[in-house]
Amino acid sequence: MAEKSGKIEKPEPPAPAGMGRRRFLGTAAVAGAGLAALAGCNEKPAADAGKGAASAGGTHAAANAVHLKPGELDSYYGLWSGGHTGDARIIGIPSGREIHRIPCFNPDPLIGWGITNESKKIMGTKPDGSLKYTVADTHHVHASYKDGNYDGRYAWINDKINSRIARLRLDYFVCDKITELPNVQGFHGIFPDKRDPVDEKINYTTRVFCGGEFSIPLPNAPIDDPSKYRSLFSCVDAESMEVRWQVMIDGNCDLTATSFDGKLAATNQYNTEMGARYEDMMSAERDACLFFNIARIEAAVKAGKFRTIGTSKVPVVDGTAEANKDPGTALVAYVSVPKNPHGVNASPDGKYFICAGKLSPTATVIELSRVLEWFDGKLEKIDDSIVAEVELGLGPLHTAFDGRGNAYTTLFLDSQVVKWNVEAAIKFTRGDKTAKYVVDRIDVHYQPGHINATQSETTAADGKYLAVGCKFSKDRYLPVGPMHPENEQLIDISGDKMILLADHPVRPEPHDFIIFKRDLVKPKQVYDIDHSPLAIKDAKESGVFRQGRKVTVKMTSLAPSFSLREFKVKKGDEVTLILTNLDKIEDLSHGFAIPNYNINFVVNPQETASVTFTADKTGVFWCYCTHFCHALHLEMRSRMIVEA
Repeated sequence: MAEKSGKIEKPEPPAPAGMGRRRFLGTAAVAGAGLAALAGCNEKPAADAGKGAASAGGTHAAANAVHLKPGELDSYYGLWSGGHTGDARIIGIPSGREIHRIPCFNPDPLIGWGITNESKKIMGTKPDGSLKYTVADTHHVHASYKDGNYDGRYAWINDKINSRIARLRLDYFVCDKITELPNVQGFHGIFPDKRDPVDEKINYTTRVFCGGEFSIPLPNAPIDDPSKYRSLFSCVDAESMEVRWQVMIDGNCDLTATSFDGKLAATNQYNTEMGARYEDMMSAERDACLFFNIARIEAAVKAGKFRTIGTSKVPVVDGTAEANKDPGTALVAYVSVPKNPHGVNASPDGKYFICAGKLSPTATVIELSRVLEWFDGKLEKIDDSIVAEVELGLGPLHTAFDGRGNAYTTLFLDSQVVKWNVEAAIKFTRGDKTAKYVVDRIDVHYQPGHINATQSETTAADGKYLAVGCKFSKDRYLPVGPMHPENEQLIDISGDKMILLADHPVRPEPHDFIIFKRDLVKPKQVYDIDHSPLAIKDAKESGVFRQGRKVTVKMTSLAPSFSLREFKVKKGDEVTLILTNLDKIEDLSHGFAIPNYNINFVVNPQETASVTFTADKTGVFWCYCTHFCHALHLEMRSRMIVEA
């Protein structure tokens, strides 16, 4: 994993120990069942395996790009939020195939997330050992940067309901840490910094910024006066996952963005009125996009110019508009934008943030160098950092980029994606009415929200594909009752005209996503057995070990058997079962289930997992492998005998 130097070890996927799973299954079946005819089932690579999809070069070629041949690999990984399932989805692009899900905030019975001791430690438990939360609402997922591009170390995803942030390790594609933000409700926008603004030598992600959407009393108390409510903008350490500091602000945070030089973080803000009801949130003419001067905030924290709230020890600085009028000392700048903006995104050239209007048919272009000039006292009015505010259509929400100077914004009410040129929009705003900033429009189905393009908010934006999440699908799929799927669509943006390539139904309700080149990450396909301190490296270490009423059962799996064919415990024992998968062949995972005890989990090759439970029922309980692994999979069992 990443060291403080920012370097990360990216080993190639381990080679199978002498054979692949295809050959292993064939030869194992011969040995186990005496079926000599299967001996010829040798491993044969699929044709064109490892090749990516061809570049789209026209309507026909573009359409064919999404239909990969058997064995052909996608060119990009898509990392999607899962919505109310509380997980992250891995999508292959351009095929749109769902490859994997990473459980984060909610239990997942497939792999035993929320059942194993290791996952419960990450998720958080009550004093009785039960999970603290079992619901979530993931919206935004973003990955770590180095030199302005994704570096394959981490990704982060939010839980809006319970204000939690989860970190995903992209070497194993698993969640490894979860942090709950103090004094925050409605944690929505999330974005990592792209370099460290305090130390210019650190050109990789060290922080993750989190926007608190709902204003509450600080500390929370039954206060009915909304004018006393505030929101917090939080900074989380990328490595330790501890909350570094928070900024108290006016209004509600929506989304979050960061600049490529590491100096600024931002959130688009609504409800500057501080209303508690929606009609109270609509009285002002405009809202704001807030810019946080990261170096100044960290200097203020270091100088002790902060407060703490309630039982939290996290430093909180004052970022309210009233306290930040003087640009010479301001920590936060409030840029006026049209009412109820929805979405703020950084252009790949590092020059601009785009703030979409939602209730205004416009997008606002803010030049970051001018924001910094205001902080330095060189710009009289912070609103002079706005270099364009142009009409795009009805209900603009989110924006993506192609790296060629074009932006792509979803129009929720028009059910369209509009392609527009940022520099042309600036020229138009400056008075050149001949500047045609709208380049193209395409109808999508229907009510599009989140949008992203391949490598969009990186310096390596390549303008190949665009994905858009449509909130309503209506007539696009077979009806399945009152709840319709949502519709995610793929668009080719490699040419002048956008081309709709594919529809994909998705269970409600996912939100944001990123798409990055597949060679930026090198996933490990077999665990390092030392990954867990509990690992049982030799089947001879297996056994039942008792200390009073606490019993530890150590066991290994090696297809097609568990090292303990049976084990005995007594009713009332607190049992901790530790299982290590000793198989070294990729894709050879084993499950372990105990009937009537609500236990099922998976151990991947060389992985160790444990569960703790009370043996409160007497009898014989057949523990079996739940993950197909071998011709003798059905015979792969152990017996737990619980004696009175």
